Order: sequence, then structure tokens, then C-alpha cells
Amino acid sequence: MTRRRRFGDSGQAFPIYITVVGGLLFLAFAYLAVGQAAANRNGAQTAADAAALAAAQDTRDQLAGDWLEVMDDPTKWQAILDGDNALLNGCWRAYELAAQNDAEVQDCGATGLLAYKVDVETNKSVGDSIVPGTEDFQSTASATAVIEPRRCTFELPGDGAEGGDGNEVLPLPQLTCDDTTWEPDPEDPTTFPDPEDLFDVHLAE
Repeated sequence: MTRRRRFGDSGQAFPIYITVVGGLLFLAFAYLAVGQAAANRNGAQTAADAAALAAAQDTRDQLAGDWLEVMDDPTKWQAILDGDNALLNGCWRAYELAAQNDAEVQDCGATGLLAYKVDVETNKSVGDSIVPGTEDFQSTASATAVIEPRRCTFELPGDGAEGGDGNEVLPLPQLTCDDTTWEPDPEDPTTFPDPEDLFDVHLAE
């Protein structure tokens, strides 16, 4: 009689064991699905951030190039250093960077005076999981990058400072940006500030 009761207890415990193991497996697959979705979302955000920054950096480089073109005329410096009339046509770089991060740009454009907003979608889906429909789900993300002029100051030559005959070529004024000073010399490119010295590019908070 005792042996029969022990066999009966063992038979009753076996279904409970199967249920517990099945529950643990379900939780493991559920955590895996959540991890897959989180990784996919992180990938989308990385692609969006990189794309927005690339577009903004392209415009920053254009502005720095514009400054180099008018270096000999300090009266035109301030407008460029303020970002006035900047051409926000850097979205082509956003498409490149999104593709490099296995994503596709859904929308890219200027937002505000000196900023880009980029929306991307991942090329890869979340993948197969226990959650129905996730195998075709692609993550999306948005990012905004800002081009911020640094605090640059300089002094224009005063009236009559060109000398007695009016033909003397004066040295260009010193340019100070965020406590760093340059003395630009058109004959010496090593005296030129870099684009990042004139403009800061960062993601909007």
C-alpha cells in the first residue's frame, strides 16, 4: 500500500513539473523577445542620431568654407559666423549615415534656423519571437541635431587705418572663439580655425 501511494504522489508531481518548466521556458522566450525589440529600437535611435549629426556637420562645414571665401573681407565675417543665410541642404549625408547603420531615412528637413530633424526606420525587423506579428515589425526613431555658432568676436579696423596712401594691406583682425584666438593669415592655412572651432554641432536635448 505504501509503495502505491508513493507512485501516486510521483505521478501527481510530474504534471506540475512540466507546467513549471513550460512557464520558465515561456518567460525566457518572452525576455528574449523584449531584448530583440530593445536592440532593434536602439539600432534605430543610433541611426537617427548619426544621420541628424551628419546632416548638421555638412552644413557646419559649408559655413566654415563660406568664411574662408570671405576671409579677406572681415566686414562679412559676422553674418557667416552667426549662420545667417545658411543653406540647410545636408540631408544627403543623413541618407548616407542611415544606410551605414542599416536603416532608411523616412523624412529629413530643417527645423528652426540651424537644425535638422531626421526620422528613420530600421531595415531589419525585430525577428521571430513568441509575440505574434513581431517578425515584420521595424523600429522607427527620430533625432534633431543643432548647429550652434560659437561665441566668436573680432574687431574691425577703424576708419583711416589703412595707412597714408590708402593702399597698405592690413593684417586681418584676430578671431577669438570660446577663449581660443587665431590670427588668420591667407598665406598660411595652419592659422585658420577648423569648422568645429567656429560652430558646435550637437543633438537637441
